[in-house]
Amino acid sequence: RQIKEDVSIAMEKDPAARNFLEVLLLYPGVHALISYRLSHGLWNMGFNFLARALAQFSRWVTGIEIHPGAEIGQRFFIDHGMGVVVGETSKIGDDVTLYQGVTLGGTSLEKGKRHPTIGDGVIIGSGAQVLGPLNVSEGARIGANAVVLQDVPQGATVVGIPAKIVMGRDKSLADEFCAYGTPIE
Repeated sequence: RQIKEDVSIAMEKDPAARNFLEVLLLYPGVHALISYRLSHGLWNMGFNFLARALAQFSRWVTGIEIHPGAEIGQRFFIDHGMGVVVGETSKIGDDVTLYQGVTLGGTSLEKGKRHPTIGDGVIIGSGAQVLGPLNVSEGARIGANAVVLQDVPQGATVVGIPAKIVMGRDKSLADEFCAYGTPIE
């Protein structure tokens, strides 16, 4: 049932997807997610070495690295995927989309929460780096190659290095300022 849902979401979110079998056999994001679900189960049962070995094998095959300790919600989609990294203490909500080259990484060598928490319905563009134990709130959008170093409010779109809000779909962000210092309309 879970594999069927993973394939169905890929077909729904990728206009290039032609049929179920093609997505199941040829989409590395789907393969990485199936492998993650297995390795995450092993991780939760205390088989940490086996979980890491499976995750490493999946990385070799797909080019996508998802730590088995990460927590991932439903209807998660990785488009293209090469170079995606999801760190151990990352938490990803439902209906999240990541494009190739995205890193959900840490900025500390300390134990504990070191990776981002991604809310429901977030889209993270190609090459974006979301670093540290920050929160990307529900419905946010992160532009390609952005480097996110602080929390992102609900419904905001952020771009740049370091990432700054450029617009919001939510009227509560109307008083925020974009990267160029002009109010969001």
